Amino acid sequence: MQLSHRSSAVSAVFDEPTLVSAAGLVPVLAVAQRAQLRRLADEWLSVPNDRGANAGLKVTSLVAGMLAGADCIEDMRLLRHGGMGRLFHACYAPSTLGSFLREFRFGHVRQLDAVAARVTANLARVAPLLPGVDQVAYVDVDDTVKQTYGYAKQGAGYGYTGVKGLNALLATVSTPLAAPIIVASRLRKGSAGSGRGAARLVADALKTTTGCGGSGLVIVRADSAFYSAEVVAAIRRGSAYFSITARKDPAVERAIGSISDEAWTPIRYPNAIFDEQLGQWVSDAEVAEVSFTAFTSKPEAKQVTGRLIVRRVRDANLDHVLANEQGELFHIWRHHAVFTDSPLPMLDAEANHRRHASCSSNMAFG
Repeated sequence: MQLSHRSSAVSAVFDEPTLVSAAGLVPVLAVAQRAQLRRLADEWLSVPNDRGANAGLKVTSLVAGMLAGADCIEDMRLLRHGGMGRLFHACYAPSTLGSFLREFRFGHVRQLDAVAARVTANLARVAPLLPGVDQVAYVDVDDTVKQTYGYAKQGAGYGYTGVKGLNALLATVSTPLAAPIIVASRLRKGSAGSGRGAARLVADALKTTTGCGGSGLVIVRADSAFYSAEVVAAIRRGSAYFSITARKDPAVERAIGSISDEAWTPIRYPNAIFDEQLGQWVSDAEVAEVSFTAFTSKPEAKQVTGRLIVRRVRDANLDHVLANEQGELFHIWRHHAVFTDSPLPMLDAEANHRRHASCSSNMAFG
């Protein structure tokens, strides 16, 4: 059996003049108004000609549309359905908003970053966004690739994941009492390396964290892609501490080799974690630390002395052990090193850095 009729076009319009399809925008935009979103956009955005007029209202409209579920310019028409005009002033047509966005250049994107940073800081003052940020704050840095389709997507490329997409560099801030929120972001060409632009992003993220009330202990956590003198220098200029996974270069290998057998402290994880390198679940490990100076190939002013906290995990994967006909002659260990100047005790500093992995997984979007 086959349907003999089909619609040439299908669309749905919410046209009841006394109702709105997204009443939840009312309290959300009231908070945005208290955070001065419109005023800040008017103050900082300098989009040229008449298309950039009333920037504050247009930015607020775009934010409202995304909150209501719009994922393209055409979807912004939902702001003009039903009784929206009775609730909100200046519900712009999608074409008007599209013309506004097409005038943006890189400088305007940076201006919008300045707006976002100030709005986030204002939100932290008018709402319990980051409870406890004045005591302890964690800034996590990572990148992710958003897959794209087709051939015309500007800036898309094949990045380190092998997936064609847009490469986003993100920084979030969290506290022991608060879930992570994004405080800085940067869109790069899809083939960009993970660390490209990271030092500037870290500086922006720390400035926003300070604006949100981060006046206590602030620790920046990142993986080995961000292990560089420039990133560490940006962290220190921002009066924060760093906790970065160290690359296994010869200097790090020598430092690990200098740790005596008596220096290792056993630890047990409350919940087993899966080690992708070993291909096994891990419940037990050992931790030790040694003083370490990083980036010694650079001028002395850029060299950094801190702590190298090393976690070693025994390779107990039977596929690895039985690959040798004689069996396991001695324990084989895999080492994971973290370079840090954290003031926390060794075990606390190691556990604190390990939590970065769960925060990083939450950054992925797609």
